[in-house]
Amino acid sequence: MSKSTHSQAQDNTTKVIPQFFVQGSNDVEPESHPQSHSRTTSGAISYVETPPITPRTTSFVTPTNPFSPPESIISFGSSAVDSPAQTPGHHPHNNSSSHFPFPDATPRSGVTSRATSVADLGRFSGNFSSRPSTADFQSNRGSTTRLREAFASPPPRPLTMMSVAPVAKVERARPKSTMLAAKGTLEKPWIEERDPYSRIAYFITYGVMLIGIACGVVRCYTGWRDVPLINSNLCLVLDENFDSEDGVFGDNGKFFREVDMSGFGNGEFEMTTASRNNSFVKDGHLYIAPTLTSDNLGEAAIVDGYIYNITGCTYNITGGVEYTDPSHDATTISNVVSDADFDVEAYTKACSAVSNSTSGSIINPIQSARISTRRSASIKFGKVEVRAKIPRGDWLWPAIWMLPVDNKYGAWPLSGEIDIMEARGNGPDYSKQGTNWVRASLNWGPLTWLNAVAKTYGAWPLRRGSYDTDFHTYGLEWTEEFIRIYVDTRLHHMMPVLKLNKQSFWERGDFPPVVQNGSQSIILNNPWVNGTTAAPFDESFYLILNVAVGGTNGWFPDGAGDKPWLDGSR
Repeated sequence: MSKSTHSQAQDNTTKVIPQFFVQGSNDVEPESHPQSHSRTTSGAISYVETPPITPRTTSFVTPTNPFSPPESIISFGSSAVDSPAQTPGHHPHNNSSSHFPFPDATPRSGVTSRATSVADLGRFSGNFSSRPSTADFQSNRGSTTRLREAFASPPPRPLTMMSVAPVAKVERARPKSTMLAAKGTLEKPWIEERDPYSRIAYFITYGVMLIGIACGVVRCYTGWRDVPLINSNLCLVLDENFDSEDGVFGDNGKFFREVDMSGFGNGEFEMTTASRNNSFVKDGHLYIAPTLTSDNLGEAAIVDGYIYNITGCTYNITGGVEYTDPSHDATTISNVVSDADFDVEAYTKACSAVSNSTSGSIINPIQSARISTRRSASIKFGKVEVRAKIPRGDWLWPAIWMLPVDNKYGAWPLSGEIDIMEARGNGPDYSKQGTNWVRASLNWGPLTWLNAVAKTYGAWPLRRGSYDTDFHTYGLEWTEEFIRIYVDTRLHHMMPVLKLNKQSFWERGDFPPVVQNGSQSIILNNPWVNGTTAAPFDESFYLILNVAVGGTNGWFPDGAGDKPWLDGSR
């Protein structure tokens, strides 16, 4: 209702109470009805199972109402005439069956209820939250608002096939502690007398803890003490960032391209050239790239009927095959400037090749590069670090290594060789350590064909990835006391750290006094007797960077990775 009608109703009467009117025969007693009810949308209470239709009229059509509320809460009026407190705006129609504003609506219960708005009820009663008494319904009221009664519990619904029967909660007897029973005074023997073994257990527990801590401290100290470090100052000998090609390969460049076709004593398949196709500098990086010789000569020339002389052969400087070939005695040879008699056979092998299908000789099928600091820089004790990324490709053999400037103790390997890094370009699936492994070693021995490298080598794997996918730092720390070769960090040392001041290489090799070479017996002598305990690694060495391909020295074992050649083949 609007506020205007509400104000108008307030002017007519001072107190209006909701009222039910029942019309019918006076001799008919209204049947009692249980006080079950439901809430309607108007806030009234309906005593029927379905919401009643509430037309705005005060007349009742049904003479008897079996669903009427009990008399204790209903006031019966004797007249069908509305009281002054009736709903404002209602105009009764006497002697008419029409029910305004719903002329065709007749409630099933025979009771027509009327209710004012919440605003109307608020001005008549100060508190509707409490249940009204029956006395309040004795007075006349202009509306038929149903009383607000407390809700009764609804009847239980019948079970269906989808219903779940409620599970009765089983009340279980709570167990009681036996200590709660009154049995006299509780005994506490630990108060009267201590267990004699508890003190012993106490000392044993904490004693073992202290011993463990002490052992840990001692182990940390001994480990720290046993890690050798370079304590002396280092002076910079070579620092190259590959900013310009002229600074690397120019007349005064730091690296020297070695041009050779001899195979370097390992039966390698490549020839090393001075061509920019195989070694060049670009964008701050040095590239060593193998190529196919057939790209220049054609495949037919490789296998038959061609004589190839390599341009710029450096045999007169490097000595060619002599410094790594165990079949050649080069005790007095210098690896910087050759001072031996000219060897025509060695020169021919190092600088030329002939292809002949009848004899089975071919021209080196691969061209690559081998660069060194032979003419620019060398060190005797110190530190070397090279940051590089190895190539990926079957039968590639990248290496970062060092050779002595002078063969003071004899031909290779008597004067030693330091391999900072060697790897195989075959992928990680290669059974003999592919690109996910790098290896370091020292080559040394008392004879040209007796190499004790098996006693001084090691490898380090990359467990997540391979070394061909990113740059890594390969380092050497070398003093009179130790040699450490590592990758990326000192903790990743590729071979055990060698204590050079504790044991000489002659003692380390444990060589027999006599060895057999076919039918010839050879008495072994210590070739480093005049050197230090670090000999042969107590002389100056220079740095070499190269990428070899293949070989017949066993670096690529037969029968592994579908190797297409045999080491013993010719």
